[in-house]
Amino acid sequence: MRMEQILDTVRGFDGVLELAPTAGSEYPEIAWGDHFFYYAPDGQVPRREQPYATIVTKDYPDEPVSGLDDPGRWRLNVHVGKERSAELLGARPESAGEPVDYGAEDTLIPHPVYADLGWIAIVVPGARTSETAIGLLRQAHADAQRRYERRRAVPTAEDDDTAPRA
Repeated sequence: MRMEQILDTVRGFDGVLELAPTAGSEYPEIAWGDHFFYYAPDGQVPRREQPYATIVTKDYPDEPVSGLDDPGRWRLNVHVGKERSAELLGARPESAGEPVDYGAEDTLIPHPVYADLGWIAIVVPGARTSETAIGLLRQAHADAQRRYERRRAVPTAEDDDTAPRA
């Protein structure tokens, strides 16, 4: 599966906001070329919300190496929640004493850093994982939309423009 196929799919979701930092933007150089997806129908990056999915195109410092610095390699990361992550991956391999190959392509793996927070990863999704990847992205988007709507149903003083400011 090509990265552009994933991007086209997610860009088609209602209310999606894609943050894709480029050279010279206000975002740090390490993020240039990567993609961060939010549910944000107002078109504004949420101030207190993490993206529900990302595509990274390089190995980040302080992460186990996935070999993303090699041409044509990238990693899809999706927040699926702790329960769903356990369903998809079973016990975390490292907790059973087995090492994780964070560079394995077309394989569902725990996120190299955020697995404990319910994130999974797939390096270069292919025939084995592309259908699963799309389904997980749809669900993550729907979950983000529900969180957004729940927050909107209970506005805080910060959300209310008429509330007195300190």
